[in-house]
Amino acid sequence: MSASSTSPATPNAPLPRIALGTWSWGSGAAGGDQVFGNHLTDDDLKQVFDAAMSQGLRLWDTALVYGMGASERALGALIADVPRQDVIISTKFTPQIAGDGTDPVADELAQSEQNLGTSDIDLYWIHNPGDVERWTPLVAQLAAEGKVGRVGVSNHNLAQIKRVEEILSTRGVHLSAIQNHYSLLYRSSEDAGLLDYCRDNGIDFFAYMTLEQGALSGKYDADHLMPADSQRGRTYNPLLPRLGALLETLRAIAAAHDVAPAQVSVAWAIAKGTIPIIGVTTPAQVDDAAKAVSLTLSADEVARLEEAAQASGVDTRGSWESPMS
Repeated sequence: MSASSTSPATPNAPLPRIALGTWSWGSGAAGGDQVFGNHLTDDDLKQVFDAAMSQGLRLWDTALVYGMGASERALGALIADVPRQDVIISTKFTPQIAGDGTDPVADELAQSEQNLGTSDIDLYWIHNPGDVERWTPLVAQLAAEGKVGRVGVSNHNLAQIKRVEEILSTRGVHLSAIQNHYSLLYRSSEDAGLLDYCRDNGIDFFAYMTLEQGALSGKYDADHLMPADSQRGRTYNPLLPRLGALLETLRAIAAAHDVAPAQVSVAWAIAKGTIPIIGVTTPAQVDDAAKAVSLTLSADEVARLEEAAQASGVDTRGSWESPMS
């Protein structure tokens, strides 16, 4: 890492309690327009970025595969206007789009650095397990050489995570973070013991899709559907009628705290010891994310939410996800 690298890249420095996700930014394959039905302008994104930075939300999560570089380029254009040490950048190597060069991981990292306009990547992830034995040594080498800060893995189960740590350790590198789908509607990582493993081993657990692409934000329900021509609309609109009781519980707890329902969903994830990644496309969503950090739920409220979620019978495991146990 160069001298301009932000200090939170060091392995033992604490990370913020919340991350902001940019999957919904940009357009194209696996981009914000196709997946979320979003059509955001540069000005829209600048307002979001400025709102986040003004509230001290500076941990940004992206990936080369999001819009095939579009998300990274959008974020890169924004971070160019602030001191590099003021932001923490998290991006990913995705095996599914790996090239056939001698080191596809280094090649993807180089593309991400070009898109982001920085050679300082604070947290670099293996996006999907693919081939643990093949990809982990290559990421370990980048970390050992100081080309990335922390190393994380996403969508890995516990056995794969333990094997990753074994491989990393032989090169003097350790696993810093895990990023898995985790929400009130999908707690497979918790059930499989991953949250306990992280807590026992000093590993940060990043929870993505905590809001289930808006299904747990309080904005949508059986009478207010997501964009029908989007991937999330096709996935979640059929489920919304089954979420009525859970959404009512979210709204009741939100009303008791005088906050928005989305803040309750995020505060639940924080209460479970995770760092939720919240996709943001408006300043209002940034405001919700910032307020969720200071919202403390009681044990009874956590239990009520989990009981309502379980009673819905909804399982939101993605097509890309393997069972965690």
